[in-house]
Amino acid sequence: MKKELKVMRDLRHDNLNPFVGACVEPPNIIIITEYCSRGSLRDILENEDVKLDNMFNASIIGDIVRGHDLSSRKPSSFPWQPEVLKLYWRQRNGFRKQCEKLLWKSPELLRDPYSPSNGTQKGDIYSFGIILHEIISRKGPYGHTSMTPSEIIKCVIRKDMDIPFRPRVAKLSESFDCVISCMQECWAEQPESRPDFKAVSAKLRPMRRGMKPNIFDNMLAMMEKYANNLEALVDERTDQLNDEKRKTDALLYEMLPKYVADQLKRGHKVEAESFDSVTIYFSDIVGFTNMAAQCSPLEVVDFLNDLYTCFDAIIENYDVYKVETIGDAYMVVSGLPIQNGDKHAGEIASMALHLLQEIKKFLSGTNQKTLSC
Repeated sequence: MKKELKVMRDLRHDNLNPFVGACVEPPNIIIITEYCSRGSLRDILENEDVKLDNMFNASIIGDIVRGHDLSSRKPSSFPWQPEVLKLYWRQRNGFRKQCEKLLWKSPELLRDPYSPSNGTQKGDIYSFGIILHEIISRKGPYGHTSMTPSEIIKCVIRKDMDIPFRPRVAKLSESFDCVISCMQECWAEQPESRPDFKAVSAKLRPMRRGMKPNIFDNMLAMMEKYANNLEALVDERTDQLNDEKRKTDALLYEMLPKYVADQLKRGHKVEAESFDSVTIYFSDIVGFTNMAAQCSPLEVVDFLNDLYTCFDAIIENYDVYKVETIGDAYMVVSGLPIQNGDKHAGEIASMALHLLQEIKKFLSGTNQKTLSC
């Protein structure tokens, strides 16, 4: 026994909870293992705040498989758990708690009062199948059920049932087809029909397709992918922000002189200025009132939009500043906000002649009724 305990103590693996020692002083026999700071597998699965995606499920299941495959024999009611998450099942007191511990035990061991105290390999395979269901469903070994643990155990033990009593898999996600198939093979009624852990590892390989060997490599790969996506997203959002900024600036410059707008954007106070000499252009459309009365509102708006878009394109060629448009009125000034000496009169005159020339060949995009007006 001492030799066996020494072998257990010397056994070290990433997927096994290390055995530290044992206290054999009667009346208490105590097994001592490394403290699991992150809690048990049950703690993880019952904590709704912990979200387990396919990657984490695959990593947890893979660690359990490697831990099982490494250890030769252990009690079916106390399956080994992956050390990477420091998982283990805690001992519980009372009849109900004792029955709870048997929920993972295979039917042949439950029926045999003289079953091996350290369990069997085929019994461990059955236990692993129940754990698979618990990990995927996250609703306990047998899911949400009104049955008590003792009632579940009685149903599992019964031999007169056409279909052996097992956890229901109908509501599990179809994305876990290979896991569902594997767990059903693991809890087969006949022990010899159950696969070994090497076969289990092969059956579960599809769920790890495209993943790294361990959870940490997967996390690093996921973080790297996230960082790259985040960098691309930041660049995209930055471009969108710059586009919106340009649109905002263009709108602001339409409303205010560029010099004034730039001062306001910098947070500076804009001082009022006076100009000794400027030239103002002011125009309206002859007969606009009659036209507006005969046309629909949308036709009037379309006509004015086409006309003043044409005007805006022309005045860009001159040293002028458009003050505003109100209805059919169009107001432009030269000599402010940037003074241009005595050139303002010539700029406005040249611009006015250009507008008159362009209006002769102006065609609105509106319908014929508006044009006739």
